[in-house]
Amino acid sequence: MDETDRTLEQLLAGLMAVRDGNLDTRLPEDAGGLPGNIAAVFNGMVAQLSQVTTEVTRVAQEVGGEGRLGGQARVPPVGGVWRELTDAVNSMADNLTSQVRNISQVATAVARGDLTQKIRVDARGEILELKETINTMVERLSSFAEEVTRVAREVGTEGNLGGQATVHGVSGTWMDLTNNVNSMADNLTNQVRNIAQVTTAVAEGDLTRKIDVDARGEILELKTTINTMVDQLGSFAAEVTRVAREVGSEGRLGGQAEVADVSGTWRRLTENVNELAANLTGQVRAIAEVTSAVARGDLTRTVAVEAPGEVGELKDNINSMVESLRATTRANEEKDWLKTQLARISGGIQGRRDLTTVARLIMREVPPLVHAQYGCFFLALDGPQGAVGAEQADRAEDQAPELVAIASYGLPDDPSSGPRRFHVGQSLVGQAAADHRVVVVDELPPGYAPVLTGTGSADPSSLIVLPIVFEGQVLGALELASLRPFAPLHRDFLEQFTELLGVNVSSLTANARTDELLERSQLLTAELSARSGELQARQRELQRSNAELQDKAALLADRNRDIERKNHQIEQARQELEERAQELARASLYKSEFLANMSHELRTPLNSLLILAQLLAQNPEGNLTEKQADYAAVIHSAGSDLLQLINDILDLSKVEAGRMDVHPEPVSLQRVLDYVDVTFRPVADERGLEFTVSGAPSAGEGLVTDEARLRQVLRNLVSNALKFTRTGGVSLRVQAAGPQEVPHPLRGAGPVLAFRVVDTGIGIAAEQLESVFDAFQQGDSGADRAYGGTGLGLSISREVSKLLGGTITAESTMGQGSCFTLYLPEHDGRAQGRPAPGGAEAEEEDERDGSAPAPRFAPQVDDEGLRDRTVLLVDDDTRNVFALTEVLKSAGMQVLTADNGEAGIRLLAAHPEVDLVVMDLMMAGLDGYATTRAIRAMPRLAELPVVVVTAKAMPGDRAEALAAGASDYVVKPVAPDRLLTALRTWLTPR
Repeated sequence: MDETDRTLEQLLAGLMAVRDGNLDTRLPEDAGGLPGNIAAVFNGMVAQLSQVTTEVTRVAQEVGGEGRLGGQARVPPVGGVWRELTDAVNSMADNLTSQVRNISQVATAVARGDLTQKIRVDARGEILELKETINTMVERLSSFAEEVTRVAREVGTEGNLGGQATVHGVSGTWMDLTNNVNSMADNLTNQVRNIAQVTTAVAEGDLTRKIDVDARGEILELKTTINTMVDQLGSFAAEVTRVAREVGSEGRLGGQAEVADVSGTWRRLTENVNELAANLTGQVRAIAEVTSAVARGDLTRTVAVEAPGEVGELKDNINSMVESLRATTRANEEKDWLKTQLARISGGIQGRRDLTTVARLIMREVPPLVHAQYGCFFLALDGPQGAVGAEQADRAEDQAPELVAIASYGLPDDPSSGPRRFHVGQSLVGQAAADHRVVVVDELPPGYAPVLTGTGSADPSSLIVLPIVFEGQVLGALELASLRPFAPLHRDFLEQFTELLGVNVSSLTANARTDELLERSQLLTAELSARSGELQARQRELQRSNAELQDKAALLADRNRDIERKNHQIEQARQELEERAQELARASLYKSEFLANMSHELRTPLNSLLILAQLLAQNPEGNLTEKQADYAAVIHSAGSDLLQLINDILDLSKVEAGRMDVHPEPVSLQRVLDYVDVTFRPVADERGLEFTVSGAPSAGEGLVTDEARLRQVLRNLVSNALKFTRTGGVSLRVQAAGPQEVPHPLRGAGPVLAFRVVDTGIGIAAEQLESVFDAFQQGDSGADRAYGGTGLGLSISREVSKLLGGTITAESTMGQGSCFTLYLPEHDGRAQGRPAPGGAEAEEEDERDGSAPAPRFAPQVDDEGLRDRTVLLVDDDTRNVFALTEVLKSAGMQVLTADNGEAGIRLLAAHPEVDLVVMDLMMAGLDGYATTRAIRAMPRLAELPVVVVTAKAMPGDRAEALAAGASDYVVKPVAPDRLLTALRTWLTPR
């Protein structure tokens, strides 16, 4: 093979390698000539082609493989096809870069949500179609986005459900996408609306609704969650409702809400409800325990449970209420203690008549009661009635009364040194008596008043001195010392006790004076009887002396001197008798004055007691229980018995003093019998006894006696028979007494009536028939306890019967009954020369029987005559004022009150509408007499009715009151109906 063929073969192999894409083949250039040139040209061409291929490959790799646009093929200067190829490649790369970048920009804008961009680069062919497709896609995507945005805005932002996206000219995926969006909107609308309906129902309290719309995915989870929530809320509501019903309606505490399968807020809410129920249970049970304890009387409990808010306020209020109730109970207990101790010690004092015994009793009881270790009782001596008045406190030292220690407790003094004595104003004891004030000294210095015991001594720290005062008079003092300060309760007790003690000491002093006067009176009476016996003996001796004078004329002169001497002695004895008689009269006067004062002091409180007790027993407003009304009736009955006792004592004193006069006058026996029947038949009916009152025909037709005294005797006899009779009956029979049965003292007195009171009672032993007529006797001692009473009725009745010229006899058989017979002459011959009724004594009998004399200017008015009338009540006793005011107001009257005469006159001057004055007589300052005279001295009030209501019931009091200008006179205690009747009498109709 020649060189040319080898060169061509090499060229062919090179071209075939180029054809096959191997641009690495090179022809050897070492051959010269044409083969060398061909090899050089071939190698140059392959090198350029390799370079162009490398650049084009690089650009294609960058654009097509790596996505880096903008690359250019950089080939050394070439020409021809290679230049065109390089330019075409670069032009293709530039066009593709600009088109892709524009498409990329639009796609990027679409990706960023900017649908306003369009592909505006020039393009042809498929790129143009791509451009137009992408631009159309962007336009439709923009329209779709607008519709979807609108629907989303309406649904998501504005909350307008039911919206639909309307996109025209779309198909395929865009149509499917639009339909899917609308389907999503429909589903979302249905689901949200269903959820809204359920949640609205839940909000309105309807827990029966459920979400029943079809849902998937998270909406299904939401649906399931909401339905589960509704179920749990329903269960929670049912449990809470059950707990609330049990706690709030049924009152069953301790319930707990049990909600299963809950967590989070529902569990916390359930736990909060259970905690609320538990707290409420604890609080209510704590409050209930405290209130139950209070109801049982246990005031030591308080509500200690923690409670805020209104329950806390309720807790505080209940604790405050318990504390207040505890304080009130403590105060009531202290009051009860005060009343109990005062009543106990007063009961111990009652019945004792010796001041020293009473003082020792007080020293035994009072110091230990107030925890005192030292005590001393001082009694005022050498004053009037054994006491010192306030106006006497400034006497001279040598004339001032002394306070003498008569009893002590724990006093360390030597008994041989005598009792302690202080003048009024001397030492703290005397100063307390002078000032009428309690003296309290705390923090006593050591050794002031040591308290001694067998083992040692101690110094008291507190001292109290209390004066014993009654009506302005110091009767004594009480000194106590204690190792500790006196408690306020003990000080209150001591102050009240000294007030009560003042009354008791005054009463004991008065009793001692009365006993002394009675004893002196009895001694004077006995001495007078002894002197009378001596006079009679001397008279007999004188008679014998006269006989001896006749026989012994020789001794006449001596005997005459003896007679003169004896006559002188007789004259002295007569003067002594007169003096003793005067002393006896003074003693009787003292006794009468004492009884009169006692009557006034007892009748005044009795008046208010009886009036108020009667008003309570009547219970006009119906606000008292039957038992309370019975209590009031018992109080009224006890007060009436006390009034009867006062009257009996006054009658007995009049009998003993010989001052009870009788005023005989013709008497209708039938009227007397009717009085007895009307008075005692209700009593007999109440006790279930037969009661008969009868008189023999024509018996007592000419009876002349004192009717009031006769009624008094029959009243006592019948009342006594009813009291001692429990079964059977009582009868009063009046008939003429047979000649044989008339008692010896009445024989020869003319016709005698026998008033027989027969009962089937307990009877009287024969040996006691006479003793029952003695004062304060009722047969045996057991009758006193079993039947009560004073034992004065029969004694007074026998004495009154004697004054009437008759007598009383008694017959009785134990266990069968008794018969008391009043024998009374039909004509009392002793009536000659006696004054006719109408004097002071007649007035007194009118007062005692409760009947007022015929009033002056006394037109009767109807029952409405008192309503809206104005009455002035003048009385210094607040209890009496209160009682009478209640009576007058209950009758519809307007009441003005004054506690003294001056105040009453001022009220009359300021109130011309006053229609009547109710006046008390015994008042401090201007008394009732002077006040009545002052009223009568005022021309405008000269005819104003003045009704005196007073406890002064002694002879002459009524006449004195009428003389002072009173229109009427009523004695206390006065029954409300009698007082109102008296007022109606004097009030003329308007």
